[in-house]
Amino acid sequence: MHESQQRPATAGPIPTPPAPAFRHYRPRRALWDNKAVRAGTVALLLALCGLLILALVREQTGTPGFLVGLGLAVLPVPLLIAAFRWMDRVEPKPWKNLIFAFAWGACAATLVALLANGYATKWLMNTIDIAHREEASSFGATFVAPVVEESAKAAAVLLLYLYRRRDFNGIVDGVVIAGITATGFAFTENILYLGNAYASDQSFGASGFTTTAGTFVVRVLMSPFAHPLFTSMTGLGFGIAATLPAHRRALRALVPFVGLLTAMVLHGVWNGSASLPGLGFLIVYALFMVPVFGTLTWLTIWSRQTELRTIRAHLPEYQAAGWLTPPEPLALSSMRARAIARDVAKRAGGPGAARTVAEYISFATSLAFLRQRAYAGRLEPDFAAREQELLHHLWQRKGVAQPALERASLSLVRPTMTAPSAPCGMPPAYGPAAAPGWQSSGPHGPGRYQ
Repeated sequence: MHESQQRPATAGPIPTPPAPAFRHYRPRRALWDNKAVRAGTVALLLALCGLLILALVREQTGTPGFLVGLGLAVLPVPLLIAAFRWMDRVEPKPWKNLIFAFAWGACAATLVALLANGYATKWLMNTIDIAHREEASSFGATFVAPVVEESAKAAAVLLLYLYRRRDFNGIVDGVVIAGITATGFAFTENILYLGNAYASDQSFGASGFTTTAGTFVVRVLMSPFAHPLFTSMTGLGFGIAATLPAHRRALRALVPFVGLLTAMVLHGVWNGSASLPGLGFLIVYALFMVPVFGTLTWLTIWSRQTELRTIRAHLPEYQAAGWLTPPEPLALSSMRARAIARDVAKRAGGPGAARTVAEYISFATSLAFLRQRAYAGRLEPDFAAREQELLHHLWQRKGVAQPALERASLSLVRPTMTAPSAPCGMPPAYGPAAAPGWQSSGPHGPGRYQ
């Protein structure tokens, strides 16, 4: 193997140890260091927030209004989640992260917003003259609610950015996490608005469901993307920060703050347009919100294509070292080839084989992004250990996945691919020759395991 493909002695690969024949000693850790304890605590707190917010909403809407609001508010949720999952197809986020984001938006963020907005409204009503109370209500919706609600939703994005950095690599990740959080927030908020609308129809004896129907059209049909759009600005800021090198600390802190301010401004414009006379709301909707939504959609799709180019740029290093077959970098950088590979595996080995191919694709994608972060000046302290772990998972699944990916690559036109040279301070990709049990098969092949 060429010297440029050999790791320095100080950064040699960590061999995978055999299954231990005895129980390893593990030092006693603090209770909070246990992942199960932390996860259980977070789940318990979110569940308590959920019970409180549901009780508060039911108190305001009444039981019939709550049930009607719940039935109508749930309708756009599957479509929004499916849309964000489609955006995230290149490197899908773990479901536990998405569940946390949705639960935070639906429970914790709405509880904070409901309490804070309620206190702010009471303060404004008590300090403003009776003749100007309608203006005070509009002021609160335009300037107070956006600050409170967007800050509460941004907390979920911040927590995942800080504690799940391995799954937070760029713009798409930020937009998806923020969008899922806002979807949960909008779900609970829609229960409140639709439930109050139904209660109003019943109280005033309106024929049919005039107020309920109008609220449903505006909040569920016309603007299901409103909250996800606002909070996606915050996610965009965190996503950009995740792509910046570690030494740009000031910029990495500033960009998420700018994204949060943008989310607040968009939210304020949206809420303020509801008080405009005549067709003011529709004008703001058509000339402002729709173009912003279109721009964000284009940016997300462009970012996804950039992610695919990242895979194509960095996986050839591992192909040259013998871990991947030559067709794989091309197949793994194509959404079409990925789908074909899963279908090929499913026809040959059933759903289990298709799942194995999907796992192989996920690990290979993580491997490419791991190396891309190092090239961008964000070399992680556990780079070598994480790389070894991902390569180990690939090797375990290659017997099923590699034939399917090679078959899928036949449907693509293969361009010329060159592996970039490793920057200073980052070890080059190492080959299977460094792993225990490896036997070289000569200069014309990557070798094999004994």
